[in-house]
Amino acid sequence: MKTTELQNIKQRYNIVGNCEALNNALDVALKVAPIDLSVLIIGESGVGKDILPRIIHDNSPRRREKYFAINCGAIPEGTIDSELFGHVKGSFTGAINDSQGYFGVANKGTLFLDEVGELPMATQARLLRVLENGEYIPVGGTEIRKTDVRIVAATNVNIQKAISEGRFREDLYYRLNQVQIQMPALRDRGEDIVLLFRLFAMQMAEKYRMDKVVLTDEAKQMLTHYKWPGNIRQLKSITEQLSILSTERLITPQILSKFIPQDQETTQLATIHKEGDHTFENEREILYKILFELRSNVNDMRREMSTLKKQIEDVQGSTAVSSSTPLPTTQLAPTNYSPLASSLSPLASAEDAEAEEYVEPEPENLNVNDWSRQALEKALSRNGGNRKKAAQEMGISDRTLYRRLKQYGLDK
Repeated sequence: MKTTELQNIKQRYNIVGNCEALNNALDVALKVAPIDLSVLIIGESGVGKDILPRIIHDNSPRRREKYFAINCGAIPEGTIDSELFGHVKGSFTGAINDSQGYFGVANKGTLFLDEVGELPMATQARLLRVLENGEYIPVGGTEIRKTDVRIVAATNVNIQKAISEGRFREDLYYRLNQVQIQMPALRDRGEDIVLLFRLFAMQMAEKYRMDKVVLTDEAKQMLTHYKWPGNIRQLKSITEQLSILSTERLITPQILSKFIPQDQETTQLATIHKEGDHTFENEREILYKILFELRSNVNDMRREMSTLKKQIEDVQGSTAVSSSTPLPTTQLAPTNYSPLASSLSPLASAEDAEAEEYVEPEPENLNVNDWSRQALEKALSRNGGNRKKAAQEMGISDRTLYRRLKQYGLDK
């Protein structure tokens, strides 16, 4: 693109800046404008993505038709289908008349779908159909309608990440991304930051009839080295605050530092990740905590089961030894009767009975939680609700017992 043509575009749309990335974005927008392809604009929030769809529309064959800019993230999920594709009368509460929706009203024109990455999955499927064959069905309707609309979309979401997480349709991404334009972040625009500050300061001075704020050389360096997480929107806000609140018109770093956040997270140098990169620090930390707790629970269960199994084997061994004693012929004992039981305490008799009734389940059918709960309830019952004695009987610590009581809702 010629320099004069580029400058004319910047003056017409009040675009300030000369960085190469910005000039390249404007050049691509002007080249694709006459060609009826879908365009996807990528960039962080606040970098000025909304100016490119206007440039594309005004320089396209559709420039005499309607242009609508829609913020997809601002429309509730329950009404967004109706807003985009219209509805028929009576299709839902409040639908007192038929509605064409944006795709019907903007026929032959251009629709700018800002924050397209926030669209619900069902709406994405409807949008894909419109992009592929120009057909859509209103909410509550059965009749297929036709539309001829050019779509320009924008997003600050990492689409590749959203696709991998199942939040965005891959086929829709490729259909929208026929031409991609990358808008640079403010921190990457170098001296453009100072030029934008001058513009916003001049606008405030003219609007409110006040002296314009001016930056010292040191303050300019401070601006250009700041991260600017809010991009142009944040810069404009800080300039307006300085214009109103600062008693000095010559802004030094000391004055500027009072209006720029000083926490390390926002002032440190930005870390740029490659497209599609994703870190799982938070998810990994949560999983580690869950796994550690699960392993602790399993180890506790294993110790409890080993202790109970040993107690059962000891009782069964005592029964086997006692059964070798001859019984009087006048009093035949059942085969499962142990004379030792008559000399033991009621607690031991209860344990013998449980040991004789116990049948070790198959490993694949074992429900450890249910088994442990039953063992805990029986131990408490045998010890008259005394938790300390129950813990000693089961061979576990008081702390583990109390944790199990809370886990199974037995601590009341």
